[in-house]
Amino acid sequence: MHRPTIADIARAAGVSKGSVSYALNGRPGVSEATRLRVLAIAEELGWAPSTAARALSDGRADAIGLVVDRPARTLGLEPFFMELMSGVQTALSPTSTSLLLQVAADQDHEIRTYRQWHAQRRVDGVLVLDLVDDDKRPAALEEMGLPAVLVGGPLPDAAQPCVWSDDAAWMAMALRHLADLGHRRIARVAGPPTLMHTSRRTRAFEESAAELGMDGRAVVHADYTDEAGARATRGLLAQAPRPTAVMFDNDLMAVSGLSVAQEMGFAVPADLSVVAWDDSPLCRMTRPALTAIARDVNGFGEQAARALLDVLAGRPAEDRRAADAGLVPRASTARPPEAR
Repeated sequence: MHRPTIADIARAAGVSKGSVSYALNGRPGVSEATRLRVLAIAEELGWAPSTAARALSDGRADAIGLVVDRPARTLGLEPFFMELMSGVQTALSPTSTSLLLQVAADQDHEIRTYRQWHAQRRVDGVLVLDLVDDDKRPAALEEMGLPAVLVGGPLPDAAQPCVWSDDAAWMAMALRHLADLGHRRIARVAGPPTLMHTSRRTRAFEESAAELGMDGRAVVHADYTDEAGARATRGLLAQAPRPTAVMFDNDLMAVSGLSVAQEMGFAVPADLSVVAWDDSPLCRMTRPALTAIARDVNGFGEQAARALLDVLAGRPAEDRRAADAGLVPRASTARPPEAR
């Protein structure tokens, strides 16, 4: 079935295409009776205005963009990303704005995508994920005049507003929980070291662990996948002395690490405590259920999308801090063997 056009409406209403255009756009030139008849027929036929035509006429695409520099397979598996997208859609659903999503190979590819979208008037603005130190994207977006909101930060000298979370405070909270249980040898399976939020968590991990007297500590970087989480866990548990607790920068790696520990003969939490970052349903479905940093990822995505809608509407653009997270203790953390 073809998409209804103005010509279809004109034939059904028995008027010219010009009259239909006047009626649909609320312009003078047709009687009120004709206008109402045209609007009723348009609704009956399921007609909707062309976003491309609208972009040409008023410069609006009624779409925001999101380019992700991660493998497509990873995005389909990672609960954080799916929750974030759900929050973005929650903010957009009451509006006429849609989301355009694309995967990129690197930052240069991402910037080329922004330029193409902007030149073709495909998006009105973009959300920028996975900020890195010396990030090139904010300056490129400012130069091309494409509105944006940074998801993460704050990023020094960036012209765009950001929505950010206090990763350092949350890291300190999780370490304090483990220290109170008596853990002194602790490891962390972190995300990619180039990411700004990874480096901030690492600094907080080192500083808080030192303050709490955790002498044995190690950080291993991975890429958020279950395979990388498994490899990192296997290496950490092969060390002597091994850590008595392992923290993971996302829940997918934590679930994989839990399985590896059990395969290697370590009981959780009797021999090893496990803490996950982001309390998705995965953390509650494992046995034992995982202690986790619980934050509202859906709300984080919604907040970021609303911030971009405010920018596009000309409202004040300010940095916004995400709601505080909490630690949810579950069965995967307990006192280490030497502290019993």
